[in-house]
Amino acid sequence: MINIVLFGKPGAGKGTQAEFLKEKYNLVHLSTGDIFRFNIKNETDLGKLAKSYMDNGDLVPDEVTIKMLEDSVNNNLDANGFLYDGFPRTLAQAQALDEFLNTKNWNITATIALEADDQILIERILERGKTSGRPDDQNEEKIRHRYQEYNEKTAPLMEYYKEQNKFYPVNGIGSIAEITERLGKVIEHL
Repeated sequence: MINIVLFGKPGAGKGTQAEFLKEKYNLVHLSTGDIFRFNIKNETDLGKLAKSYMDNGDLVPDEVTIKMLEDSVNNNLDANGFLYDGFPRTLAQAQALDEFLNTKNWNITATIALEADDQILIERILERGKTSGRPDDQNEEKIRHRYQEYNEKTAPLMEYYKEQNKFYPVNGIGSIAEITERLGKVIEHL
């Protein structure tokens, strides 16, 4: 069972690359954003709970996010593996994911970080913002705030996975095909 965590700041290309990787390696793509939207749209109990936090402008607690993710994994037990996109974001989430995977006698195979210069990523997001309809993609100050959040909460996870020899940085600058090829080389050597 392959379990890959895909890291990268907003705009690094995680979603784009996840689409290629899930097809090439027959993985289930677990995007926390997609999982949240599915649960909220379908008014599941977890979706209603998450929406109540979001409607108040609060972050959804880890235990709710983790439960949604566990449900998604449990609904795909026949998969070749999983590609986690947007999760874990904190050390507590990483530890919870490890604990959950241990109950299935699985573990994280690798964490792959798409790395790129902030200014290049900001330009990518502002360009994406012209068509995405997302207000947070159209405001440089909000984008920089998202990077600050990433640096404070998610970047420390890299050290957590480095200590387990499961961290692989990949240059996230270049054509989509070039980046996909770099990611493939890492996955094929696992």
